[in-house]
Amino acid sequence: MKINLTTEYPFSFHSVVHSHGWMQLAPFRYDETTAVLHYVTRLSDGRTAAIELSGQPDGVLLSTANTTGSSAQQELVEQVHWMLGMDVDLSGFYTAVENKPELAHVREQSLGRFLRSATLFEDVIKTVLTTNTLWSATIRMNNKIIEQFGQPLEDDPTRHAFPTAEALAATSEETLRQETRLGYRAPYILSIARAAASGEIKLEELKNSDLPTLELRKKLLTLKGVGGYAAANLLLILGRGDYLPVDTWATHLVSHEWYNGEPVTARQIEDAFAEWGEWKAMAYWFREWNHRKENKDAESVA
Repeated sequence: MKINLTTEYPFSFHSVVHSHGWMQLAPFRYDETTAVLHYVTRLSDGRTAAIELSGQPDGVLLSTANTTGSSAQQELVEQVHWMLGMDVDLSGFYTAVENKPELAHVREQSLGRFLRSATLFEDVIKTVLTTNTLWSATIRMNNKIIEQFGQPLEDDPTRHAFPTAEALAATSEETLRQETRLGYRAPYILSIARAAASGEIKLEELKNSDLPTLELRKKLLTLKGVGGYAAANLLLILGRGDYLPVDTWATHLVSHEWYNGEPVTARQIEDAFAEWGEWKAMAYWFREWNHRKENKDAESVA
């Protein structure tokens, strides 16, 4: 099955795929040679499906070999629209970056969307796995969770969809600590899975919520293991740019961009982007940083 998906908004498949590191986290797999994004998803009827996504001049080509039926096709179309943010209108962001040299490339490259998983549950778990660790460890933990608890493809058991909340909720903290090797994250992952599986928090309803960002953030912060940094990243995934994901890298960039390398506070970082209002996190994320560019130029010369 092949379906062309189009969007009325300025859109770049390449920009969405490369918006952050999700393309490196299974069940995503991106082939740089063919520019195809692979993903294994789970449908509402319990089946798994392998999909391939590639950019087209007017949108995206969705391909899958193991799904039949109009309802399954429609579900996949809806999933892909969500995952790539094809229905997100970024005109407000593009208006805000006009006449800003450090963000001149944003409209040109249709930046502003973040690659999402098929479910917010998957994005929450992956986000918790990124905190206080190396990226290589995040990849390892994510792979292990999928191998242990994810539903395999029928025609290729080596590939799995991301586990459901119910699948993770049924395990134990000891298993997540000792076998999955999640360390201190084990009780957090288990708590989030059980809250989602029981309906204590309806994560999927937050995907298109019209709640004010402050209220949405409060709901995310009720999840154990989700602090300010994780919540800000999840809000970005949800298309909300009101909160900055302040970490050591953000501190480093702001320090060298505006304070000659002197230590800076979280308040100073917030103040640096206050003018952007609801777009502040996107302005930070997609900014062409002089300090980062200088370091790359120095590396290329060396």
